[in-house]
Amino acid sequence: MDRQPVVAGRFYDVDPARLFGQVDGFLSQGAPRGGQTLLAMVPHAGYVYSGAVCGQTLAQASLARTVLLLGPNHTGLGQPFALWPDGAWHIPGGSVPVDVELATALLGADPRIAPDTAAHLREHSLEVVLPFLYRLDPLVSIVPLAIASHVFEDVAGVGRAIGRAIKAFGHPVSIVVSSDMSHYISHDQARRLDALALEAAVSLDPRGLFDAVRAHSISMCGVLPMTAGLYAALEMGATRGELAAYATSGEVSGDFDQVVGYAGVLVD
Repeated sequence: MDRQPVVAGRFYDVDPARLFGQVDGFLSQGAPRGGQTLLAMVPHAGYVYSGAVCGQTLAQASLARTVLLLGPNHTGLGQPFALWPDGAWHIPGGSVPVDVELATALLGADPRIAPDTAAHLREHSLEVVLPFLYRLDPLVSIVPLAIASHVFEDVAGVGRAIGRAIKAFGHPVSIVVSSDMSHYISHDQARRLDALALEAAVSLDPRGLFDAVRAHSISMCGVLPMTAGLYAALEMGATRGELAAYATSGEVSGDFDQVVGYAGVLVD
């Protein structure tokens, strides 16, 4: 089953030439650091707000040609750990195939991971990252996985299982997590609260990230996929995390009273 874009023309330009020109401009703001990136976290808002952070972060990454996409489930549809198992995801001017071999390996890695397309059909968080991945490598393949479970033990267990499956897989795989940070608070509040979550993330402390978000009511929509992603990265041998970029929507809109925070994190 193929997936058609649902937020083209809203979150990003529907015209391929304009879209790729904009994405290329964002990607020109960074340079690869070298060495394979095990995990990158990037935001998923409209490009006018979050595109610079996403582009700057992914430009610094050195991603494998196969990418596991982990994102939140904003719609509430589908399974708690919903994996799109085959076909391709289309974007304006191109398409990105699903790596069926990796999808099969992940489905066999933990019974909580289920083949499910319903969670993805109206979900934007992974779709908006695809044009960046496509422009970085037109031969990229993906496995999209949406996480909705709020049970810490399940999120951690699935994350560890993912990491073991990727480590045993036949060729390199990178993880890209899609998450925005604080929502609809002041610029200063967002920077202060987001710093608490990001400190745990770059310290490769998934339990600390999960607990910080809960304890301080940080409205980080992708805390679940990032928690799972960090557990996976640790299983894959991660040793270092880095904050690659941070901004809020206020820096674009001029409204510093009600902002959304955007962060880029790299793990290797």
